[in-house]
Amino acid sequence: MTKNIGTTDKVLRLSIAGACVVAVATGTVSGTLALVLGIAAVALTGTALFSFCGLYSILGITTCKTSQ
Repeated sequence: MTKNIGTTDKVLRLSIAGACVVAVATGTVSGTLALVLGIAAVALTGTALFSFCGLYSILGITTCKTSQ
């Protein structure tokens, strides 16, 4: 797996995942939406930690700065 997620992208993904977790933990959302947000939080955290996004790979997108 080639890294295709840059630092700014990682920070945004982790921030959104944190917001999802807070929304579920405080009871702001419940039911199916809470489940969907929980799954999204896990996916966003995983992609940020591994610096790899499968969708980015399929679309040929990279937010990493390349060394020249």
